[in-house]
Amino acid sequence: MEHDDYFKEEGFSPIKSLLGLLTFSTILPINVFTSIEYMTRLVWCWPFIHLFIGFLAAICGFVFGQLLHLNTFFTAVIVYAFLMLITGYNHLDGVMDMADGVMVHGTPEKKMAVVKDSSVGAGGIATLFLVASLTIAGLTNILDYNFIMGIVICEMVAKTSLLTTALTSKPLTPGIGSHFILSTNTFNYILSLIIVAIITFLLGGVVGLIGLVGAIFSGFIISVIAKRNFGVANGDVLGMSNEVGRLMALLFMSIALNFL
Repeated sequence: MEHDDYFKEEGFSPIKSLLGLLTFSTILPINVFTSIEYMTRLVWCWPFIHLFIGFLAAICGFVFGQLLHLNTFFTAVIVYAFLMLITGYNHLDGVMDMADGVMVHGTPEKKMAVVKDSSVGAGGIATLFLVASLTIAGLTNILDYNFIMGIVICEMVAKTSLLTTALTSKPLTPGIGSHFILSTNTFNYILSLIIVAIITFLLGGVVGLIGLVGAIFSGFIISVIAKRNFGVANGDVLGMSNEVGRLMALLFMSIALNFL
């Protein structure tokens, strides 16, 4: 995918912008491109796009777990692999790059230079391994409770985590990530959050809402870490927020399932 396609001059179209956002964040053969400015104008709708992705992942989990009778761990690995594949491993580089930057001693400028460096250090690889392993463990746990809607919820609220970080961060400009941060304001964030909360409650009741709380908490924490280390946030920070947000949603739901 050529990033230059996102900077073409054209008129704003809500449908085209949503499809452009879907093209941007998945490998689905939509192939609809629009300017980054128009696409990010509807960034508050991102969780609803990944509601659809979450349902696809849940179907994957149902097929392998319920129909083919694989154990929950094997099913969880397949579901996680499906999510990574369908999103084109979109945020994994963000996990590694931000982790490398946080691990480096020095000024915020030095740390951000490490984030933007194309090479990957031990901290980045280890962090990716931990995030992936813990996410698979979380998926395994909710599948043990037959809470398959948790797959849908964790994928949707991962984007709420990302929006939380975007709302509470100062953007590094120029960069694609800055467009997402600048387009996230209090009004559209709250609107998105209310709709997400309704959907999570309908899908998972109180447990679903607790998963949403975990994602919001994660997004805020990632924002704080980014501010302390870099002073600003970029696409890599948003990517880290997405992946950790999914993980924290699973953690919070797993705890809730044990007590509710």
